[in-house]
Amino acid sequence: MISRRHFLQAGMAASALLGPAGFGRFSALAATQALTQEQLLDFDDFGNVTLVHITDIHAQAMPVFFREPSTNIGVGAVTGLPPHITGADFLKSFGVDAGSASAYALTSEDFTALARAYGRMGGLDRVATVVNSIRSAREANMLLLDGGDTWQGSYVSNQTAGQDMVDIMNVLQPDAMTAHWEFTYGEDRVKEIVDNLPFPLLGSNIFDKEWDEPAYEHTKFCERGGIKIAVVGQAFPYLPIANPGWLFPSLSFGIREEVLQENVDAARAAGADLVVLLSHNGFDVDRKLAGRVSGIDVILTGHTHDALPEPVLVGDTLLVASGSNGKFVSRLDLDVSDGAVKGFRYKLIPIFSDVLDADPAMAAKIAETRAPYQPELSRVVGRTQSLLYRRGNFNGTFDDLICQALLDEREADIALSPGFRWGPSLLPGQDITVEDIHNATAMTYPAAYRSEMDGKLLKDILEDVADNLFNPDPYYQQGGDMVRVGGMGYTIDIDKPIGNRISDMTMLKTGAAIEPSKIYTVSGWASVNEGTEGPAIWDVVENYIARNKTIDLDDNRSVIVRRS
Repeated sequence: MISRRHFLQAGMAASALLGPAGFGRFSALAATQALTQEQLLDFDDFGNVTLVHITDIHAQAMPVFFREPSTNIGVGAVTGLPPHITGADFLKSFGVDAGSASAYALTSEDFTALARAYGRMGGLDRVATVVNSIRSAREANMLLLDGGDTWQGSYVSNQTAGQDMVDIMNVLQPDAMTAHWEFTYGEDRVKEIVDNLPFPLLGSNIFDKEWDEPAYEHTKFCERGGIKIAVVGQAFPYLPIANPGWLFPSLSFGIREEVLQENVDAARAAGADLVVLLSHNGFDVDRKLAGRVSGIDVILTGHTHDALPEPVLVGDTLLVASGSNGKFVSRLDLDVSDGAVKGFRYKLIPIFSDVLDADPAMAAKIAETRAPYQPELSRVVGRTQSLLYRRGNFNGTFDDLICQALLDEREADIALSPGFRWGPSLLPGQDITVEDIHNATAMTYPAAYRSEMDGKLLKDILEDVADNLFNPDPYYQQGGDMVRVGGMGYTIDIDKPIGNRISDMTMLKTGAAIEPSKIYTVSGWASVNEGTEGPAIWDVVENYIARNKTIDLDDNRSVIVRRS
């Protein structure tokens, strides 16, 4: 039985150190001098097991700016619950000072100003410093677990089919991982990599279609601190819906509650004192699952990129959300005895890249993987006067840029861009490099199509994606964020049923209503259909930026959000 519901040990130390501060109050140097590596790493060892969790890195080996969402809407029973609180509400809920380092790391509040003050976050050489510090103190007690979405999301990863990230993560030495976007390299490539990994890729819910039997290991047993631990893996359950099924034709996925329960029960029967679910389900799916599958002590959750400074407790199960893009490392210390968790301490460690030293071995490996591509990575295409970001339920400014490129370069009436959560941010005044463009577009099915659709089909598409996001049952939330649109606006009522959420679809140029029977020229990308034709999206975006030189975007008010 958990003896302490919340124990945020040292928490985000920077909040107490700095307190409220605006952009004008201090320079980046002053901000980073107020933080120290020792403070970020400070933790009073506790118990006999230490779980260290990273997830959703999306091939970001270098430090980045990454703006957390200003809109994260919860529906049904989770309305208003973490992680579905943002901005000032988030700060108040977790007791974080506005303008602090914690506020910068965890929210979108005053992002540009605070980013200039505190600098970039992440960088796997800094992550390695944190991990190795914990490992040096707790080697006999520690497990390092990777929640997946690790190999995809950058120029270099696209060029090497993920090999750069495989080599980098091998230096970090995780004990196990699970997966999602990894499978978009194709099942043969994944198998080739996994066959040579020094640790398992776990997927309790990945089955061979022909034989209806497990296709990957489901559980890793190990002993730490005298405790027998079972780590059960759960890959993203909706891969064939959210991503092209033709890339992994022999595999099936799904939540598979019954299979998971069987594997948890088997782990307990085999003597496991602690059962950990290494999951890429998404937070709300895992919250529901925690109330339905018994015997799981800890769920290390991923996919939805949530960063929470405290675990969420469902019954006796702790849910830990560790953010994305290498911005955070989670450390969870557990006191385990008699087959149960008796207490815990937790810290979400922010990776302030100007504060933490780079681990030399990891820095050398990252430099080695990037060296052949450095001239292209650093090639400047244009400049932005706007904050470019993606993360959020609806259009981000980087998505607006992509949509505008599709409209202009593909001579379309309407643009559709997928609601991916990955992709770092750029600050006003920054150059836009080839690397920056690929950080928002790098994938294995990048064709920018141009086709004709009638107004009814457009509405059906929006309704379908909206239900994937806002269905009140988390098990039916099968996508990312809402599809981004260019050239059109609409109203969405979050709480209505499918088929009734979308209304007032309007062409922005003319103000005319989109008619169900009228044909429109539509350009988009990342179609899950095999054989989609068109130029790669990164070429479309690069051509647009190169022609315009400077990107300066107006606020996007084309989507009106309502609650019934």
